Amino acid sequence: MSVLHVIAARRVDGAAAYQGSKTYAWTVFALSFGLILSDYLSRQAVGAVFPFLKPAWGVSDSQLGALVSVVSLVVGVMTIPLSLIADRWGRVKSITLMAFVWCFATIACGLATSYTQMLAARAMVGLGEAAYAAAGAALLAHTFPDDRRSAVLGAFQSGGIFGSVLGVVIGGAVATQFGWRYAFFAVGAPGLLLAVLYPFFVRDYQAPALPTDASSGARNRRLRFTEVFRQVFGARSGNLTFVAFGLQMGIPAILIAWVPTYFNRFYGYDPKTASLIAAVVVLVLGVGMLFGGGVADRLSRGRPRYRARVPAAYALISALMLFAAFTLPPGMPALALLIGGALFAAAHGGAAVAMLIDVTHPAVHATVTATAVLGANLLGTAPGPYLVGLLSDAANLRIALSVAPLMSLLAAVLFLLASRHYEADVAARNAAA
Repeated sequence: MSVLHVIAARRVDGAAAYQGSKTYAWTVFALSFGLILSDYLSRQAVGAVFPFLKPAWGVSDSQLGALVSVVSLVVGVMTIPLSLIADRWGRVKSITLMAFVWCFATIACGLATSYTQMLAARAMVGLGEAAYAAAGAALLAHTFPDDRRSAVLGAFQSGGIFGSVLGVVIGGAVATQFGWRYAFFAVGAPGLLLAVLYPFFVRDYQAPALPTDASSGARNRRLRFTEVFRQVFGARSGNLTFVAFGLQMGIPAILIAWVPTYFNRFYGYDPKTASLIAAVVVLVLGVGMLFGGGVADRLSRGRPRYRARVPAAYALISALMLFAAFTLPPGMPALALLIGGALFAAAHGGAAVAMLIDVTHPAVHATVTATAVLGANLLGTAPGPYLVGLLSDAANLRIALSVAPLMSLLAAVLFLLASRHYEADVAARNAAA
């Protein structure tokens, strides 16, 4: 049987069943989407209060960037161990606990009396969020049929962008009206209600055991680290996708963190107006992520390798448009290019995670998505905002932002390389199953 026939057969079989009912599946999606909104409300509101924190504490741009990057750094470092725990302890229980942690940590940011306390509280936000995207994606990948996987996972990830929009808007508006401390209270509290409701409506799933031979004991034994490692990193296309996904996710993080300040400094907008216009840019990021996975699903029907080629195209278009946007003088043409570049900057997300799930065993899907989160945070979302801050201190923010699209160019190349191996890796995965 050819590679294409193996993949096609898998999709016909996988398209048949929601796990539970459609009503249950969309209930799981709604609650998971609500929590990722809360997650990114807590994570990204800080960018909107940069103009207030800088004069209040006399901090540099690199220190401001560190308040964003420390969250991503902790997420990156902790996502694998916490996701391994989630695979063993249970995704639903883990998600509930994590949501309580990031909500209370966000509220603690509003109580901080120094930069050091704020940095520590932001690190705790990252600890709470560390495995949520991985565990949530694994639940959704199991709940929905696989022929909708890119679209559902893309829509789920888009919740991070829409949460960022709300974080920027609410953070800027509340900070302007009531002070920056209340901005953190406003974005931290709503997630507590969802954390309470989640375990009452969502049930966990029992992943099938990894294949074993007769001498290895019971099928439901705990996974050994070497088995997990082999399953997660066994596909060449998956390894290339881990790196490409991570690099490209640095671009949305940079835009969310620095565009409000960019509009304040170079367009002359007051902080509230800058936050509102920046929210439009962030909203466009979410639109691209929401529909990007569905486009990749459609174009890859009958041509599976297009699931990797479409993200490559997204990354290339984003790089070219954003470079032009930040090198042109501030004005409407530059703003239009910035919005266009934002539309494609995060559109790769659903297809990339779907590729990773397609080439790995269900027993390690939370760990696989956690590894993607690890790559995103260590390669993109953690260093990106901080490095832009360093370049801004050395030159200016506009020059720093014009250099950032180089990450997208490299991601495009890696996605293209992944497309050369993806079909064979899916066939091998199906043959092993």
